[in-house]
Amino acid sequence: MFNLIRLELKKESFKWYGIGTVIANLLILALIIPIQYVEKIETDEMFMIMGALIRAVFIIFGAVLLSKLIIDEYKNKTIFLMYTYPIQRKKLITAKLLLIGILTFITISISSALVAVGYFIIHNMFQISPDTIPAQRLIVEIVSMLKFAIAAAGASLIPLYFGLRKQSVPATLLSSILIVTVITQSNPWFSLADNIYISLVAATIGVFIAFWTIRNVDKVDAI
Repeated sequence: MFNLIRLELKKESFKWYGIGTVIANLLILALIIPIQYVEKIETDEMFMIMGALIRAVFIIFGAVLLSKLIIDEYKNKTIFLMYTYPIQRKKLITAKLLLIGILTFITISISSALVAVGYFIIHNMFQISPDTIPAQRLIVEIVSMLKFAIAAAGASLIPLYFGLRKQSVPATLLSSILIVTVITQSNPWFSLADNIYISLVAATIGVFIAFWTIRNVDKVDAI
């Protein structure tokens, strides 16, 4: 399995993903600082907004990975050439989905830590709000965001269902945007962005869709 994942890494160029991750982190950090300064948002809510933004960005990045590694290959019929190789279809699809889930989890985790540390340094240097952020608080917030990263990695697989139904990249990307709109919404009365149970439900649905895809890949030529 890990050999197949390594082959996928060699076959595809992920340079765009790394560059996109760096740019996204810088943009998120550049966005949250003025928001807190202007809106006078408390640091508790700021960390919640930060985590929600990071998860939203990389769930959409996950949909792009799904499009490049799976949807495009079905749409262009190139995946059927790979199915002629002496490799089980289930193993091939499993390797692709594992790669997407692992990349999404790693990038959300690293981005959460980097953006949180960047925010911590800038906040304490320039005292953006009256609140103080001790180092222990920073660690607690990063650990909390890592829990959501696991759930987001599972939720990032949900667009696979919509993309494969129509073998459509736009459907994959649009469904990811709808998903992040739902699971990261927040208002003064009720917030889904900091509700781990909603995120876990979305993750469970994503994992179920992945298993369904793997289970059915041997039965038909196009899912």
